[in-house]
Parts: sequence; structure tokens; C-alpha cells
Amino acid sequence: MGERVIGHIAGVVPGAVFPRRTDVKRANLHSDTMRGISRLKDADGSYVADAIVLNGGYEDDEDDWVSIKYTGASPDKEKSKDGKTLLRSQSWEYRDNVALKLSFERGHPIRIIRGPEGDARYSLPGSYRYDGLYRITESRTAFSKSLAPDGSPIEICQIELKRLPDSEQELTLVERQIASVLVRQEELLKGRPLQTPVAQGEVEFLDGERFPATRTTSIQRIVRDAAAARRIKDLYENECQICEMRLVGPDEKPYSEGAHIKPLGNPHNGPDVERNILCLCPNCHVRLDIGAIVIGDDWSIIVRAGMFGENIRTTLKRHKQHRVHEEYVGYHRDWWQKKTGPSQA
Repeated sequence: MGERVIGHIAGVVPGAVFPRRTDVKRANLHSDTMRGISRLKDADGSYVADAIVLNGGYEDDEDDWVSIKYTGASPDKEKSKDGKTLLRSQSWEYRDNVALKLSFERGHPIRIIRGPEGDARYSLPGSYRYDGLYRITESRTAFSKSLAPDGSPIEICQIELKRLPDSEQELTLVERQIASVLVRQEELLKGRPLQTPVAQGEVEFLDGERFPATRTTSIQRIVRDAAAARRIKDLYENECQICEMRLVGPDEKPYSEGAHIKPLGNPHNGPDVERNILCLCPNCHVRLDIGAIVIGDDWSIIVRAGMFGENIRTTLKRHKQHRVHEEYVGYHRDWWQKKTGPSQA
């Protein structure tokens, strides 16, 4: 792994999973095995925040994947026994909060690691996952939902973070190489000189390669068999959760696809996490994406458009280690019911 710096850690891409906090620290993603906020010396010697672990936290925290509200730190003596509520107001003078505010003022990106006790929509049971870079967009003093033991209001140090676009998240070496080839081919076909100034909306990496942001995002989605999707496909041994088909090629290698229930990107902003992914054959993946099938609250598979010659399960196949979250299937079902109306089957 690369050394601990502000931003990307060389060799670690979003989706990487670690069994314990000590493994997160060894990967140089975070400075500590207990604290939520990681601190690092900046170029001028000042401590700034470089990473945050979301693993339960305070009651005022909110995690919506693309955006996060995060409560700063307090000494242990100022927290309740369960650590969820505060006994007194927080201070922006406390060391970890100073680091958060300085990162906000300097515009430094923050690495986000989600733990097993975090929001149930994103958390992995018993493991920690690195979910990429976010930027602090706001820093303020707010009031906690709970009052102090004496009934007085509690002030909290609160920040808001936004996830950086996929084009600004780390690319693997293979993705960079393929991106370089595709961009060079396009430039040659257009007759554009290869050495040109970096234009607005482009990303330049340390090796000098320039990738337009939108193109880079597409390359990431096409090239990357995301870690989360790969784990789900391995769990089901590439067998479709809807029709139970298991495709095998002439090379005897099985093929399946990781299908996001709540789609990625605008306007849905679904998360790229295991609880939002199904292992499907290509046909069922398309059916899910076009709303031909939806999933009921009881995990029943609801056919909304005519399908012939396929054996569809009555209920979604679920592995005990794959905890699909109800919010995503509900979102998918509501979206298509509003968009296309009642079932056409």
C-alpha cells in the first residue's frame, strides 16, 4: 500500500474491504483504530483531517451515501455510556474538530470508511469498506436532538460532506491503461494533437494522461468489475437470483452480472454497495432495469410485463450472507409503478 497522504492512497480503490480496524490502519487509510476522525500533518505542519470512519456515531449523524452530515468529536467523559449522545456541548477548539475545520478551509478531500455498525443500508456485517473520497462542503455549529442532563441545549460541531464524482475517484492501473488507449484512439481519429493544455472538465493524472471527466466515468463503469458486485456474484456462484440460470462459456468460466436495484447516478444516486446489488443473468438484469420485474415487500418477484419461455422464481433467492435492503427494492418498485403505471402482465 502507498504511504498515508491527503486524498488517494496508492493501491487502494473504493470498494476495498477490511475485516478489522487494524487492517484499515495498516492500509494507511486511517491513523487510528478507535477514533472516528483521522489526523495528518499538512505541508505547513498543521494537523488536518484526512479520513473518517462511519460506524454508529452520534444520533445527529446522517448518511445518504452521496451526502453525509457528521458530528465532530468530544472527549469520552463528555459522552453517554453508549456513545450515541453528548452530555455537554462540543468545542471547535478540540483537536479533532480543529482538524476537520482546517480541511474544510483548505478544501482537502476526506476518505470515508464505513463500518459494520453504520447505516444499515450500506454497512457490511463484521467488516469495514473504503467508499472513496468526499469533500467537506459546510462547517457549522448546530444543536443536538437531545438535551444535556440539566435540560440545556447541546451545541455540536457539524460538517456536511459530498461524495466526489466518479471521475475524481481512484482508477486502478488496468483502468488507467484502458482509458489511455481509448482516449488516444479517439484523439487520433479526430486529428487532435496528443499534447494539449488540460481543458475544463478534464482530469490529469501524475503520468500526464488526460481523461475527460465524463469519459473517465464511463470507463470506470465498463472496466471495473466492482469489488462489491464481484463479492455478490461469488456468493451465489454466478447463479441468477431470479431465474436460477447459471451461464457457462466455452472456456468453462461462469458469467453473471451485478445489477444495482437502486440505479447509480442521477436522478437515483443509488450506492455501489452489496445491499443494493443482485447477482443476475443478462436477461434478468435487463428485465430489472426496464421495470419488467419488481420485487415485493415479501421478496416475491412481481412480473409486470409479458415474458415467455423463462422459469421465474416466485421469490427472490437470498443467501444468508447477502442482506438486500428493503429500501432499495421499495424504491425500484415505486419508481416503475409511478413511471409506467399498473402491471401489464
